[in-house]
Parts: sequence; C-alpha cells; structure tokens
Amino acid sequence: MSAFTTPLILKMLPNERFEVAQAFTYHIGELGSGNIINVPKGFVTDLTSVPRLLWPVLPPHGFYGKAAVLHDYLYVNGLKTKAIADNIFLEAMTVLNIPKYKRIIMYKGVHYFGRGNYTQ
Repeated sequence: MSAFTTPLILKMLPNERFEVAQAFTYHIGELGSGNIINVPKGFVTDLTSVPRLLWPVLPPHGFYGKAAVLHDYLYVNGLKTKAIADNIFLEAMTVLNIPKYKRIIMYKGVHYFGRGNYTQ
C-alpha cells in the first residue's frame, strides 16, 4: 500500500507560505516498488488553496498537509498528468485517514479548479 515514509517538516514564511525544511518521500504502491515521489527541501507551498468560506470545515492547514504539499509539488513541476496528480492527492489523503467527505470535497476542488502548470 502507498505510504509516506518520512515526516513533513515545514518552515513558516512571512507571506502565508511554507517551505519544506526537510525532504520527504511518498511511495506509490508497495514499498520497494520504486515508484517514489521525493519532495525536496526548499520547496515552497501554500498547503491548500481552500476558499475562506470553507475554512470552518476544511482549514488550509489540516491533517491533509502532507497530501497537499505532495500535490502542489506535482502541479508546480508537472511531474505527472493533472489527472494522475489529482488521483495521487486523493490516494494520499486516504493514506492519511482523512474522512471520506473531506477527501471528496478536496479532490473535486482540485479536479475542477486546480491548474498548476497544466492547461485545460
């Protein structure tokens, strides 16, 4: 099963952004499969771009932080197709035991409104 194998350690920046303070890794599929995404130290993220109206239900700094940073990294660098990046985000939230309703809302948000380096 997919897994995060290193912790997410962030440094808060003054512009409501965060810098990855220590590289972290996400394994897709079985450990040892070689299908790995490494998010490097120094990568800058906003965690989630949740509209303020939804913050009571989906705060921008929730338990889904690792999945959000991973997704931002995939989007910014165009490492996978948009559909694959969005599916990895959904899978990563499942790995983190995020409640299903939150996973679905967040997945649909990036599916319909996420752009990154992709054109639609």
